Amino acid sequence: MSNKYVEQGLRAPVNLTWEVSLACNLRCSHCLSSSGEPAAGELTTSEALDLVEQLHQARVFQVNFGGGEPFMRPDFEEILAACHSRGIMTCISTNGTMLDAERVARLAKSRLVAIQVSLDGANSETCDAVRGKGVFTAAIEAVKLLAASSIPTSINTVLTTHNASEIPAMHELAQSLGVSLRVSRFRPSGRGADNWEQLRPTPAQLLAFSDWLAKSGDVRTGDSFFSLTSQERQGLGLNLCGAAKLTCCVGPTGNMYPCAFLQTERFKAGSLRDNTFQEIWDSSEIYESFRSLRIHSCESCNRFDQCHGGCPAVAWHLKNDINGGDPECLERCVTSIADSNKTAKAA
Repeated sequence: MSNKYVEQGLRAPVNLTWEVSLACNLRCSHCLSSSGEPAAGELTTSEALDLVEQLHQARVFQVNFGGGEPFMRPDFEEILAACHSRGIMTCISTNGTMLDAERVARLAKSRLVAIQVSLDGANSETCDAVRGKGVFTAAIEAVKLLAASSIPTSINTVLTTHNASEIPAMHELAQSLGVSLRVSRFRPSGRGADNWEQLRPTPAQLLAFSDWLAKSGDVRTGDSFFSLTSQERQGLGLNLCGAAKLTCCVGPTGNMYPCAFLQTERFKAGSLRDNTFQEIWDSSEIYESFRSLRIHSCESCNRFDQCHGGCPAVAWHLKNDINGGDPECLERCVTSIADSNKTAKAA
């Protein structure tokens, strides 16, 4: 794929995130969307099924379902079935508490579904401090059910200051359960913004994670982690932000955004109640601005080819500027630690 083709945008995203509902039975302190109660005016069943047909017509390859907790939506399995009947791959992000043997058996009838269960620590003390009492045990039971099925399963962990030292143990836990590990980046959006200072990893923890990750080739991360990981990881995925180029986000009420971490009015690309999916993808000024985004302040960095400026969502939430470069890139981590050492010596 040529750089020019990526810059101009594809005819449709390869995959997209669909936050099907804000409803959730948990109140995780790092939640990207402050989920809890359903949003006012969430897409109806007929609107959701119409969107599935539009995604099929656009030839979207995969839909990543999130929320909230997707299984809180009564018609969620109907939406899944509609995707599968049209050959659309699906991946479900769930907290695992609403999975039982009967539901797993129904889901396993399709070969087009994968599931990632959220788990934010290698033990109940660490995980439940973020997700709520008893969640660790419930999530582990869900993972065991899934691992015994034909459904490709992973544990998804959000890297925070409290679990950073437990990531190797999380890897071992996942292996012992027969599933893979995915480590996601903590971003200051939603409820995560309220708890950013308490949960954000330190520069030293980010550097240590990068060193460990370089030795753990079977651990998956998201695109934005290329600003936080070593050059050895470059060949394992896209080395730039894919928002509005290869992916996008659909919110619970049918609004479209560049990514799940920019679900604000400022970055609203359009509404599916006003325009079709294809019209918004092709013509949104917001999407065009992301396709032409260049982080010029980072171009002189020796790691620019590895991350192209990192995650615009983090830059926006921390600096109110998507053009300013990722505040948590490895180079800035190194500089931050060096500055702290100088200050300590001067004191």
